[in-house]
Amino acid sequence: MGLLHEIQASLLSNTSDIGPILLKLKFLASRLGDHPLEEWLKHESVGYPSTVEVPEYRVVGVSYVGTFSGAFGRSISNAPIPPYLIEKHCGPKWTNYEIRQSIAGLDHFIASNNDSGRLTINAANLILLLQGHIYEGFACNSVTGTISIASIAEIKYAVRNRILQVTLEIEKALPDAAKIEVGPATSVFTAEEKEKIMNVTNNIVYGDSISVSNSGDSSVFSTSIKTGDSETLVNELVKAGIAPNDAKDFAVILSEEKPANPDQPFGAKARAWLAKSMGKALDGTWKAGLAAATAVLTEAAKRYYGLK
Repeated sequence: MGLLHEIQASLLSNTSDIGPILLKLKFLASRLGDHPLEEWLKHESVGYPSTVEVPEYRVVGVSYVGTFSGAFGRSISNAPIPPYLIEKHCGPKWTNYEIRQSIAGLDHFIASNNDSGRLTINAANLILLLQGHIYEGFACNSVTGTISIASIAEIKYAVRNRILQVTLEIEKALPDAAKIEVGPATSVFTAEEKEKIMNVTNNIVYGDSISVSNSGDSSVFSTSIKTGDSETLVNELVKAGIAPNDAKDFAVILSEEKPANPDQPFGAKARAWLAKSMGKALDGTWKAGLAAATAVLTEAAKRYYGLK
């Protein structure tokens, strides 16, 4: 049985631990030359560092309760704090919590908190941020944030589901991938075949992203750019291989004009800049190749203008 089918069989077994499955798929990804898939599997295996954006399925809701004290010995214990107030005074990251631990770490959380059905996060910083904003005349003494164990279990399910989807779609796109086994490499895949596989990974694993497989070290371009967000626009373009100064120039141009129409995200200035600058994708000034740079800049402009 090929490695691809071994992974699928393990996924369909309720008793299979996901750790060995991740390792098998990582080996398969290396043989296929699928760097985005390898990167995703690395983070799922060892955790996501603070510098890496977590996938959407790893963002979970948090509920908060607090203890408050007032004059003459008055107190309010375990009072729910509305998410609206948490977001208003502390920021949305406190209500949309990023789970960065590895899959093994999530297993530990589930096992150690299974009796309560919830796990607690460190919310001590919220005491000062919420002071005087919840109950008039009452001091905030403590804040406790909790996440449902079910939310953690859903992350594991999401990972298993994506692995299964990836292997099924890889097999459809490239049937010879099912012949790969542990041992010496026997198959050599063309650049076109590798790009096909990477597109499968981008669509299933990263979701709201586009492939820029010929852009040097950066194989995935995140499309998390919000409407009018020039800073994120520049950062994402640089990650995708566009030179920093050029990324900034492009952002300034987008901020100064409107798109020609919903199907054409570039105004007159942007089109002129593209005509002048795209040679940098050919001469190596940019790490992104011509096709990748075109796709990246188009997608970025659409996101910046809120067309997608």
